[in-house]
Amino acid sequence: FGRYAVPNLSLILVGGQAAVYVLVLAAKDARGLYGFALVPALVLRGQWWRLVSFLFLPPLTNPLFLFFALYFFYLMGSALEARWGAFRYNAYILIAWAATVAAAFFTPEAAATNAFIGGSVFLAFAYLYPDFVIYLFFLLPIPVKYVAWLTWLGYLIGLAMGDWTTRLHILASVANFLVFFGPGLLRRGRGAHRSMVRGARRMTGRDEAAFHCCAVCGKTEKTHPDMDFRVCPECDGA
Repeated sequence: FGRYAVPNLSLILVGGQAAVYVLVLAAKDARGLYGFALVPALVLRGQWWRLVSFLFLPPLTNPLFLFFALYFFYLMGSALEARWGAFRYNAYILIAWAATVAAAFFTPEAAATNAFIGGSVFLAFAYLYPDFVIYLFFLLPIPVKYVAWLTWLGYLIGLAMGDWTTRLHILASVANFLVFFGPGLLRRGRGAHRSMVRGARRMTGRDEAAFHCCAVCGKTEKTHPDMDFRVCPECDGA
């Protein structure tokens, strides 16, 4: 399905948000943004465009900070697309979109935005490029991984103390992250656990004898845990 991928998706999203912001400024009425928000009750009444238009909702802030916010989103999205390819990046955004829409329909009268979708892009970028430096107030350099930890902490607080609407949107926002990175995190966690167990056994002197031992060189799974040990059936297991 790679041929159906939309290239430069981040540029399209950023351009759409900038255009909507300009329209709101021209109209001098911020209430116009409500027409783009995802309101499931209105979608069910025929305003189906809200399923897509909420992706182009800009953060309503100072134009200077809006510029940097959109630029940073474009930088992150472009980096992910360059690393994954257009199709995988499209799939990442699509999962976030589908999860956000599904969560919104649990509270059909409430308006949903794209804020958590942007957050999921940030978490993926911080995971893949943890040492990328951002400058707070254009002066203080901070590795992006620390900001990501604060974001995760905020999500945990929201899950613990927020209402069900907030909880559903937080879970929706991390669904694509877990799909893409969850298996790798589990493998790393299991590997770290095994390393801790081996270290504890060595420290307590209760390290078990090796189960595999090469008959030629004497290597075992204890001395070389990354080796692949196989048994020759024609040598009676030697």
